[in-house]
Amino acid sequence: MNPISAHAFGAAAAASASSPRLGSPILEGAGFALSQAPTLASTQDRLSLAQQILLAPYGLDERHLQQALAHIRKRQVDDADLYFQYTRHEGWSLEEGIVKTGSYSIDQGFGVRAVTGEKTAFAYSDDISEASLMDAASTVRAIGAGSASGSKAKVGARKVAASRALYPSLDPIDTLSSQEKVALLGKVERVARAKDPRIAQVMAGLASEWDVVLVARADGTLAADVRPLVRLSVTVIAQHNGRREVGSAGGGGRFGLAYFDDALIEQYVQEAVNGALINLDSRPAPAGEMTVVLGPGWPGVLLHEAVGHGLEGDFNRKGASAFSGRMGERVAAKGVTVLDDGTLADRRGSLNVDDEGHATQRNVLIEDGILVGYIQDAMNARLMKTAPTGNGRRESYAHIPMPRMTNTYMLGGQYEPAEVVASIERGLYATNFGGGQVDITSGKFVFSASQAWWVEKGKLLYPVKGATIVGNGPEALKHVSMIGNDLQLDSGVGVCGKEGQSVPVGVGQPTFRIEGLTVGGTA
Repeated sequence: MNPISAHAFGAAAAASASSPRLGSPILEGAGFALSQAPTLASTQDRLSLAQQILLAPYGLDERHLQQALAHIRKRQVDDADLYFQYTRHEGWSLEEGIVKTGSYSIDQGFGVRAVTGEKTAFAYSDDISEASLMDAASTVRAIGAGSASGSKAKVGARKVAASRALYPSLDPIDTLSSQEKVALLGKVERVARAKDPRIAQVMAGLASEWDVVLVARADGTLAADVRPLVRLSVTVIAQHNGRREVGSAGGGGRFGLAYFDDALIEQYVQEAVNGALINLDSRPAPAGEMTVVLGPGWPGVLLHEAVGHGLEGDFNRKGASAFSGRMGERVAAKGVTVLDDGTLADRRGSLNVDDEGHATQRNVLIEDGILVGYIQDAMNARLMKTAPTGNGRRESYAHIPMPRMTNTYMLGGQYEPAEVVASIERGLYATNFGGGQVDITSGKFVFSASQAWWVEKGKLLYPVKGATIVGNGPEALKHVSMIGNDLQLDSGVGVCGKEGQSVPVGVGQPTFRIEGLTVGGTA
């Protein structure tokens, strides 16, 4: 598989297909509740905090940012921006009843970018200072041709970008003490072992991150975001009659650690234990072409890989996607509507502003089976003569932005979930996935099902192991025959990889049926 067009999706922790609680969107018409319109006041508050953390301690202010951008624009460049970032991260892990590892880190720095046509020059440093900033500006401006005119050398008038207010600015690391974090992991261990005597091993992890970013663009735009992110993961190993199987669950989002209360710990543990015990009874998966029904929530990783990456603007601008040049065409069955939405409150994939300073949006990509949109960053939007969609994302200040998904999901349909499963004559019902990959150019995808059932005449006969689902994204969606009314988002564990960069994302879907997928099995 071409490494440029091969993309992987996985879980930062164990995947869970259950519906999340806090911030869980409730369907309202064609969209979700809780997204908020762009607000100037909230951006100014975050901008002030970002300046206090990222500029003031190093003797910098907005004047220095304007000087660096003006220095870049003394050469003929189409665009330029500065990206400052401060990140605190803490992680704890428990195994065999004891805390095995604990970590704490602080990272900060800036990236400077200049763009001319399709070319990008980029420099970054973890030394935040006027000298380093001007050195980086001198480096990237070399991409420009000749000397710019006086007007092109100017930076646009100062304007604070409106953004959203989707999550609190709190630092989640400080929302529980170290003792409370260790006690939380210990509770996971005790609850899991009490579930069933076949549980032989329990592993749990707790991660917290606080991210502060500041963006300055050559057009004068200033934007900032303060991003909390937490995650709890649970993995258990069940053992019986010499057989060992794994079950996992977890979740999180953009809020504090108090989210993980006793009820949610119980839910995650029960899901992990159920997964392991079900897999103890699993049989080899049948192979061949068959009907496949995908469960709600986390199985949306298939949608993310099979369709989402192919709708990113860079691949379509280059003609490298299976969806290139197909705007307005039917690429899926009627009833299939796919969105990428960065405006859902508290969600792992949501952002108040993207990493280029644009407010995130609710972008409809496929509407009733018709391709109607791509997701765009600033550079690809300019080259494709369209507007950015709030999808310019980067892993850190040391990486360039590119079009990336936020929360990608399919809207629900008219059928009851049980009705969709009961319609299977002979086929597979997959309720959980371990991840997958796609080749952007061909649209071919491959996924491993971590939990699935063999179904005959609408009855779940037995769980199966080793099922691999293979297909072609644009073609597979044309064969969607039933869509359930049970749209769910994943519980908040997704990590998407693209060109060596990883970013947090969300996925979701209702139960739906696809005809004629190829299942690779061991039976």
